[in-house]
Amino acid sequence: MDPVVEVVALFLGFLSWIMVGITIPNRYWKVSSLDGTVITTSTLYENLWMSCATDSTGVHNCREFPSLLALSGYIQASRALVIAAVVCGTFGVVAALIGIQCSKAGGENYTLKGRIAGTGGVFFLLQGLCTMVSVSWYAANITQEFFNPLYP
Repeated sequence: MDPVVEVVALFLGFLSWIMVGITIPNRYWKVSSLDGTVITTSTLYENLWMSCATDSTGVHNCREFPSLLALSGYIQASRALVIAAVVCGTFGVVAALIGIQCSKAGGENYTLKGRIAGTGGVFFLLQGLCTMVSVSWYAANITQEFFNPLYP
């Protein structure tokens, strides 16, 4: 394979790994506003790890979820999937760095290096799949709660 294509693929895989790492601690996975008077208007937002609230006066409070077992199943699964995505991305970056043709790691056996680079590509695909399933499942549950008239 062309070394330029390998370097571009490595760069894109590394960029996607960084983006998943940035997505995990982002506080704005779910945002809702409670409108009242000017003083009591508040915004509630949460991610996979904590729930936060801020009001119009600027008071900001966050709390971590108290128990893993008390969380909804989709939040637990989303946590596991994004952690699996970061792990797969880490293995993908390492394998792609070893398998790339312009690297000295792995020696001069280009057949072996090609297989290692292919393994890195599979890890990047698994990372993307885990991230896509996690974010889509979370968004689907948020949408379902939003349109449910019985949800508080």
